[in-house]
Amino acid sequence: MKALAEQIGDIDGINIYGRVVGVRGLMVEVAGPIHAMSVGARLVIETGGNRSIPCEVIGFSGNNAVVMPFAGLDGVRRGCKAVIANAANQVRPCAAWLGRVVNALGEPIDGKGPLPQGPAPMPYRNSPPPAHSRKRVGAPLDLGVRAMNTFLTCCRGQRMGIFAGSGVGKSVLLSMLARNVDAAVSVIGLIGERGREVQEFLQDDLGEEGLARSVVVVATSDEPALMRRQAAYLTLAIAEYFRDEEQDVLCLMDSVTRFAMAQREIGLSAGEPPTAKGYTPTVFTELPKLLERAGPGLGEGAITAIFTVLVDGDDHNEPIADAVRGILDGHIVMQRSIAERGRYPAINILKSVSRTMPKSADPEFWPTIQKARAVMATYADMEELIRLGAYRAGSSPEVDEAIRLHEPLEAFLRQRKDENASLADGYRQLAQILGDLETER
Repeated sequence: MKALAEQIGDIDGINIYGRVVGVRGLMVEVAGPIHAMSVGARLVIETGGNRSIPCEVIGFSGNNAVVMPFAGLDGVRRGCKAVIANAANQVRPCAAWLGRVVNALGEPIDGKGPLPQGPAPMPYRNSPPPAHSRKRVGAPLDLGVRAMNTFLTCCRGQRMGIFAGSGVGKSVLLSMLARNVDAAVSVIGLIGERGREVQEFLQDDLGEEGLARSVVVVATSDEPALMRRQAAYLTLAIAEYFRDEEQDVLCLMDSVTRFAMAQREIGLSAGEPPTAKGYTPTVFTELPKLLERAGPGLGEGAITAIFTVLVDGDDHNEPIADAVRGILDGHIVMQRSIAERGRYPAINILKSVSRTMPKSADPEFWPTIQKARAVMATYADMEELIRLGAYRAGSSPEVDEAIRLHEPLEAFLRQRKDENASLADGYRQLAQILGDLETER
């Protein structure tokens, strides 16, 4: 009843509206009482008939408000009424949202009926917790992926990025994490993804059991830029709700690059100057605001977040990858050459980092992890000579050791999509590989 009373209180009996005076590309200009409009305010354009188009104010031009739609502009004409919506830019999630699939506006799209509204409104664009008040990251989290558990251990409340070009397997790795990670609640944002892949992810990768403890936010690549950006904000808003309920939350977003591209479209349409790779200044302003919302909260709850980053042309130093890498607590680099030789997940261990290590690793096995990394680094340095046959066995004990261990380590890093590898088993198997070598010697 309290939630219903608050929603009734949001209803305003007076309609304040302007009129559409122009359309430029993705933008609509609205004349009228712009003193009643602010950046971020919601408007609804009434096109006649039964169609209404929700919009958001993104700026002002002279005496007109510049708005951008959450849907297509079909049917919009000069003189259409643009009503200022009283609804605030917020959402009311609750535990009943688990198992549901919603769009960027928090509306159900899974055909399971209406969504109940929670008691507390959560802003779409919330501020991160104060740095001096939020807690530190927690204990190591079992990710179910052997390569990450051992060499890139992640803690509760940590934020990691998966950096990969197209077709290298980042979405498959994300689906493994969604299915295997031991978290009370998962909030998954599919931002700018292919429409046909949504059902594949829900049915094949996540499954009924995984969906039952998840909320999935979907904005496909064909949707307007404002919807794709809003879907990222909504994903974090829902995760924040469950964190504030003292839950351990896993937040997965695929991909933050599509969020940046959506913000670029919005910025260019609003007249911002393009900078590196055409990205506008607000892209690099919005990225830390979005990513910093994940992590530990003020109480016992925490958001462990894993974001995918689509690197343009396999260039891991392109602007978005470079900016995101500097914000997150670790980066997982997926390499095309590893995928091409059939080892999945195609993680390049030597180029990947978890910033919580070595503190997050088991102290008993930390020397083993260091030794394994050293062995892989030695093999990587000599790989070309080894493949050409230019290296002569016995010339270097370290290189001989790296050659003998290369295949066992590759087999260790290889993992089937449907396999769940525990944290403890990963440490033990890695120690066994290095121990077997010492026995042979």
